[in-house]
Amino acid sequence: GVPPAADLVLGATAGCLACFITNPLEVVKTRVQLQGELQAPGTYPRPYRGVLRAAVAVCRADGLRGLQKGLAAGLLYQGLMNGVRFYCYSLAEDAGWTGYPGGTVTAGAVAGAVGAVVGSPAYLVKTHLQAQTLSAMAVGHQHNHEGISSAFKSIYQQHGVVGLWRGVTGAVPRVAVGSAVQLATFASAKDWVCEHQWFRKGSWAAVLAGGMVSGVAVAVTMTPFDVISTRLYNQPVDADGTGKLYRGFLDCILQISSKEGLLGLYKGIGAVYFRLGPHTVLSLFFWDKLRNM
Repeated sequence: GVPPAADLVLGATAGCLACFITNPLEVVKTRVQLQGELQAPGTYPRPYRGVLRAAVAVCRADGLRGLQKGLAAGLLYQGLMNGVRFYCYSLAEDAGWTGYPGGTVTAGAVAGAVGAVVGSPAYLVKTHLQAQTLSAMAVGHQHNHEGISSAFKSIYQQHGVVGLWRGVTGAVPRVAVGSAVQLATFASAKDWVCEHQWFRKGSWAAVLAGGMVSGVAVAVTMTPFDVISTRLYNQPVDADGTGKLYRGFLDCILQISSKEGLLGLYKGIGAVYFRLGPHTVLSLFFWDKLRNM
Protein backbone atom coordinates (compact mmCIF):
# COMPACT_ATOMS: atom_id res chain seq x y z
CA GLY A 1 0.00 0.00 0.00
CA VAL A 2 3.01 2.34 -0.16
CA PRO A 3 3.37 4.40 -3.38
CA PRO A 4 6.62 3.79 -5.33
CA ALA A 5 7.61 7.45 -4.90
CA ALA A 6 7.39 7.03 -1.12
CA ASP A 7 9.42 3.81 -1.35
CA LEU A 8 12.17 5.78 -3.11
CA VAL A 9 12.50 8.07 -0.08
CA LEU A 10 11.99 5.31 2.49
CA GLY A 11 14.47 2.98 0.76
CA ALA A 12 17.11 5.72 0.60
CA THR A 13 16.54 6.58 4.26
CA ALA A 14 16.73 2.94 5.35
CA GLY A 15 19.96 2.38 3.38
CA CYS A 16 21.61 5.48 4.87
CA LEU A 17 20.65 4.53 8.44
CA ALA A 18 22.10 1.05 7.94
CA CYS A 19 25.22 2.46 6.26
CA PHE A 20 26.00 4.80 9.16
CA ILE A 21 26.06 1.85 11.55
CA THR A 22 27.89 -0.67 9.34
CA ASN A 23 30.42 1.57 7.53
CA PRO A 24 33.33 0.47 9.80
CA LEU A 25 32.75 -3.10 8.61
CA GLU A 26 32.73 -1.84 5.01
CA VAL A 27 36.19 -0.29 5.56
CA VAL A 28 37.50 -3.57 6.97
CA LYS A 29 35.92 -5.56 4.12
CA THR A 30 37.53 -3.34 1.49
CA ARG A 31 41.00 -3.65 3.03
CA VAL A 32 40.77 -7.44 3.38
CA GLN A 33 39.59 -7.87 -0.22
CA LEU A 34 42.48 -5.79 -1.59
CA GLN A 35 45.07 -7.57 0.56
CA GLY A 36 47.41 -9.79 -1.46
CA GLU A 37 45.96 -8.69 -4.80
CA LEU A 38 47.04 -11.08 -7.60
CA GLN A 39 49.59 -12.78 -5.32
CA ALA A 40 49.73 -16.45 -4.40
CA PRO A 41 48.50 -17.30 -0.89
CA GLY A 42 51.26 -17.17 1.73
CA THR A 43 53.59 -14.97 -0.34
CA TYR A 44 52.53 -11.57 0.98
CA PRO A 45 52.28 -9.81 4.35
CA ARG A 46 48.81 -9.72 5.92
CA PRO A 47 48.32 -6.57 7.99
CA TYR A 48 44.58 -7.33 8.11
CA ARG A 49 43.79 -10.72 9.68
CA GLY A 50 40.20 -11.44 10.61
CA VAL A 51 37.48 -8.91 11.24
CA LEU A 52 38.40 -7.80 14.78
CA ARG A 53 42.17 -7.71 14.22
CA ALA A 54 41.65 -5.87 10.94
CA ALA A 55 39.49 -3.27 12.71
CA VAL A 56 42.25 -2.78 15.30
CA ALA A 57 44.82 -2.43 12.48
CA VAL A 58 42.69 0.26 10.82
CA CYS A 59 42.46 2.15 14.12
CA ARG A 60 46.21 1.97 14.66
CA ALA A 61 46.95 3.29 11.18
CA ASP A 62 44.18 5.88 10.82
CA GLY A 63 42.78 6.41 14.31
CA LEU A 64 39.21 5.72 15.38
CA ARG A 65 37.98 8.05 12.63
CA GLY A 66 39.56 5.66 10.12
CA LEU A 67 36.70 3.23 10.72
CA GLN A 68 34.35 5.79 9.19
CA LYS A 69 36.47 6.48 6.10
CA GLY A 70 34.40 7.08 2.99
CA LEU A 71 31.23 7.57 5.06
CA ALA A 72 29.94 10.53 3.03
CA ALA A 73 30.43 8.64 -0.24
CA GLY A 74 28.91 5.54 1.33
CA LEU A 75 25.81 7.47 2.42
CA LEU A 76 25.50 8.98 -1.05
CA TYR A 77 25.79 5.53 -2.62
CA GLN A 78 23.27 3.92 -0.28
CA GLY A 79 20.81 6.77 -0.75
CA LEU A 80 21.00 6.60 -4.54
CA MET A 81 21.25 2.84 -4.94
CA ASN A 82 18.68 1.79 -2.35
CA GLY A 83 16.28 4.60 -3.20
CA VAL A 84 16.22 3.55 -6.86
CA ARG A 85 16.28 -0.16 -5.99
CA PHE A 86 13.30 -0.08 -3.65
CA TYR A 87 11.45 2.29 -5.99
CA CYS A 88 11.82 -0.13 -8.92
CA TYR A 89 10.89 -3.09 -6.74
CA SER A 90 7.80 -1.23 -5.52
CA LEU A 91 6.79 -0.56 -9.13
CA ALA A 92 7.09 -4.29 -9.85
CA GLU A 93 4.94 -5.06 -6.80
CA ASP A 94 2.26 -2.60 -7.89
CA ALA A 95 2.25 -4.11 -11.38
CA GLY A 96 1.75 -7.58 -9.88
CA TRP A 97 4.99 -8.98 -11.33
CA THR A 98 6.20 -10.29 -7.96
CA GLY A 99 3.14 -12.57 -7.79
CA TYR A 100 4.37 -14.74 -10.66
CA PRO A 101 6.77 -17.70 -10.08
CA GLY A 102 10.26 -16.26 -9.85
CA GLY A 103 8.84 -12.75 -10.02
CA THR A 104 10.36 -11.64 -6.72
CA VAL A 105 13.85 -12.78 -7.74
CA THR A 106 13.60 -11.19 -11.20
CA ALA A 107 12.21 -7.92 -9.86
CA GLY A 108 14.92 -7.79 -7.19
CA ALA A 109 17.68 -8.43 -9.72
CA VAL A 110 16.45 -5.80 -12.20
CA ALA A 111 15.88 -3.26 -9.43
CA GLY A 112 19.37 -3.93 -8.06
CA ALA A 113 21.00 -3.58 -11.49
CA VAL A 114 19.33 -0.20 -12.09
CA GLY A 115 20.31 0.97 -8.60
CA ALA A 116 23.92 -0.14 -9.15
CA VAL A 117 24.23 1.90 -12.35
CA VAL A 118 22.83 5.03 -10.69
CA GLY A 119 25.01 4.72 -7.58
CA SER A 120 28.22 3.54 -9.29
CA PRO A 121 30.16 6.85 -9.16
CA ALA A 122 29.59 7.12 -5.41
CA TYR A 123 30.73 3.51 -4.90
CA LEU A 124 33.86 4.21 -6.95
CA VAL A 125 34.82 7.14 -4.72
CA LYS A 126 33.89 5.23 -1.55
CA THR A 127 36.23 2.38 -2.48
CA HIS A 128 39.11 4.74 -3.26
CA LEU A 129 38.74 6.59 0.04
CA GLN A 130 38.38 3.45 2.17
CA ALA A 131 41.51 1.88 0.65
CA GLN A 132 43.67 4.91 1.49
CA THR A 133 45.96 4.59 4.50
CA LEU A 134 49.57 4.84 5.65
CA SER A 135 52.09 3.29 3.26
CA ALA A 136 53.12 0.68 5.84
CA MET A 137 49.53 -0.62 6.01
CA ALA A 138 48.49 0.08 2.42
CA VAL A 139 46.83 -2.63 0.33
CA GLY A 140 45.75 -2.18 -3.26
CA HIS A 141 46.37 0.93 -5.32
CA GLN A 142 46.42 4.24 -3.42
CA HIS A 143 44.56 7.03 -5.23
CA ASN A 144 45.39 9.66 -2.58
CA HIS A 145 42.22 11.75 -2.77
CA GLU A 146 41.81 14.54 -0.22
CA GLY A 147 38.08 13.99 0.20
CA ILE A 148 34.83 13.12 -1.54
CA SER A 149 34.53 16.36 -3.53
CA SER A 150 38.17 16.35 -4.65
CA ALA A 151 37.83 12.67 -5.62
CA PHE A 152 34.85 13.36 -7.90
CA LYS A 153 36.63 16.40 -9.36
CA SER A 154 39.91 14.55 -9.95
CA ILE A 155 38.25 11.55 -11.64
CA TYR A 156 36.11 13.81 -13.84
CA GLN A 157 39.05 16.01 -14.87
CA GLN A 158 41.24 13.02 -15.78
CA HIS A 159 38.71 10.71 -17.43
CA GLY A 160 35.49 12.66 -18.00
CA VAL A 161 31.96 11.49 -17.23
CA VAL A 162 32.74 7.96 -18.43
CA GLY A 163 35.48 7.71 -15.80
CA LEU A 164 32.91 8.15 -13.03
CA TRP A 165 31.23 4.93 -14.13
CA ARG A 166 34.48 2.91 -14.31
CA GLY A 167 33.92 -0.46 -12.63
CA VAL A 168 30.18 -0.49 -13.22
CA THR A 169 30.52 -3.83 -15.05
CA GLY A 170 31.40 -5.39 -11.71
CA ALA A 171 28.75 -3.48 -9.78
CA VAL A 172 25.75 -4.53 -11.87
CA PRO A 173 26.08 -8.32 -11.36
CA ARG A 174 27.12 -7.74 -7.73
CA VAL A 175 24.04 -5.75 -6.77
CA ALA A 176 21.70 -7.67 -9.09
CA VAL A 177 22.60 -10.98 -7.45
CA GLY A 178 22.64 -9.51 -3.95
CA SER A 179 19.36 -7.68 -4.42
CA ALA A 180 17.57 -10.69 -5.92
CA VAL A 181 18.68 -12.98 -3.10
CA GLN A 182 18.07 -10.37 -0.42
CA LEU A 183 14.55 -9.38 -1.38
CA ALA A 184 13.44 -12.90 -2.27
CA THR A 185 14.79 -14.58 0.88
CA PHE A 186 13.66 -11.74 3.15
CA ALA A 187 10.05 -11.92 2.00
CA SER A 188 9.96 -15.72 2.06
CA ALA A 189 11.67 -16.05 5.45
CA LYS A 190 9.45 -13.43 7.04
CA ASP A 191 6.30 -15.16 5.76
CA TRP A 192 7.60 -18.60 6.78
CA VAL A 193 8.27 -17.72 10.44
CA CYS A 194 4.84 -16.10 10.65
CA GLU A 195 3.07 -19.11 9.09
CA HIS A 196 4.72 -21.40 11.65
CA GLN A 197 3.64 -18.98 14.39
CA TRP A 198 7.17 -18.45 15.64
CA PHE A 199 6.53 -14.72 15.62
CA ARG A 200 3.46 -12.60 15.22
CA LYS A 201 2.87 -11.22 11.73
CA GLY A 202 4.09 -7.62 11.49
CA SER A 203 6.23 -7.88 14.64
CA TRP A 204 9.80 -6.58 14.74
CA ALA A 205 11.03 -10.11 15.61
CA ALA A 206 9.59 -11.52 12.37
CA VAL A 207 11.27 -8.74 10.39
CA LEU A 208 14.63 -9.35 12.07
CA ALA A 209 14.36 -13.13 11.57
CA GLY A 210 13.72 -12.62 7.86
CA GLY A 211 16.62 -10.20 7.64
CA MET A 212 19.04 -12.56 9.41
CA VAL A 213 18.26 -15.44 7.05
CA SER A 214 18.56 -13.08 4.11
CA GLY A 215 21.94 -11.82 5.36
CA VAL A 216 23.45 -15.33 5.32
CA ALA A 217 22.17 -16.04 1.81
CA VAL A 218 23.41 -12.68 0.49
CA ALA A 219 26.90 -13.12 1.96
CA VAL A 220 27.37 -16.59 0.44
CA THR A 221 26.14 -15.66 -3.04
CA MET A 222 27.51 -12.15 -3.22
CA THR A 223 31.11 -12.46 -1.93
CA PRO A 224 32.77 -13.39 -5.27
CA PHE A 225 30.99 -10.51 -7.01
CA ASP A 226 31.92 -8.21 -4.14
CA VAL A 227 35.62 -9.07 -4.42
CA ILE A 228 35.56 -8.52 -8.20
CA SER A 229 33.73 -5.22 -7.82
CA THR A 230 36.21 -3.91 -5.24
CA ARG A 231 39.17 -4.84 -7.43
CA LEU A 232 37.71 -3.26 -10.59
CA TYR A 233 36.83 -0.04 -8.81
CA ASN A 234 40.18 0.37 -7.06
CA GLN A 235 42.62 -0.66 -9.80
CA PRO A 236 44.95 1.97 -11.28
CA VAL A 237 44.16 3.17 -14.81
CA ASP A 238 46.02 4.56 -17.81
CA ALA A 239 45.51 8.09 -19.13
CA ASP A 240 42.71 6.82 -21.38
CA GLY A 241 40.93 5.16 -18.45
CA THR A 242 41.95 1.57 -19.28
CA GLY A 243 42.57 -0.60 -16.23
CA LYS A 244 46.20 -1.56 -15.64
CA LEU A 245 45.39 -4.81 -13.83
CA TYR A 246 42.08 -6.06 -15.24
CA ARG A 247 40.49 -5.65 -18.66
CA GLY A 248 37.01 -6.28 -17.33
CA PHE A 249 34.72 -8.51 -15.30
CA LEU A 250 35.67 -11.87 -16.85
CA ASP A 251 39.38 -11.06 -16.94
CA CYS A 252 39.22 -10.18 -13.24
CA ILE A 253 37.64 -13.56 -12.42
CA LEU A 254 40.28 -15.43 -14.44
CA GLN A 255 43.22 -13.54 -12.95
CA ILE A 256 42.05 -13.93 -9.35
CA SER A 257 41.31 -17.64 -9.87
CA SER A 258 44.67 -18.37 -11.53
CA LYS A 259 46.90 -16.32 -9.22
CA GLU A 260 45.07 -16.44 -5.88
CA GLY A 261 43.13 -19.68 -6.33
CA LEU A 262 39.36 -20.13 -6.31
CA LEU A 263 39.28 -19.22 -2.64
CA GLY A 264 40.60 -15.81 -3.66
CA LEU A 265 37.08 -15.08 -4.90
CA TYR A 266 35.88 -15.64 -1.33
CA LYS A 267 38.59 -13.51 0.24
CA GLY A 268 37.24 -11.72 3.28
CA ILE A 269 33.95 -13.64 3.42
CA GLY A 270 33.91 -13.20 7.20
CA ALA A 271 34.17 -9.44 6.82
CA VAL A 272 31.59 -9.57 4.03
CA TYR A 273 29.06 -11.33 6.25
CA PHE A 274 29.70 -9.20 9.31
CA ARG A 275 29.07 -6.20 7.11
CA LEU A 276 26.30 -7.55 4.85
CA GLY A 277 24.52 -9.45 7.61
CA PRO A 278 23.87 -6.45 9.86
CA HIS A 279 23.37 -4.15 6.85
CA THR A 280 20.75 -6.49 5.38
CA VAL A 281 18.96 -6.80 8.73
CA LEU A 282 19.06 -3.07 9.41
CA SER A 283 18.18 -1.80 5.93
CA LEU A 284 15.26 -4.22 5.52
CA PHE A 285 14.14 -3.66 9.12
CA PHE A 286 14.15 0.12 8.69
CA TRP A 287 12.48 -0.13 5.27
CA ASP A 288 9.77 -2.45 6.55
CA LYS A 289 9.03 -0.34 9.63
CA LEU A 290 9.09 2.95 7.72
CA ARG A 291 6.61 1.50 5.22
CA ASN A 292 4.27 0.45 8.02
CA MET A 293 4.47 3.95 9.50
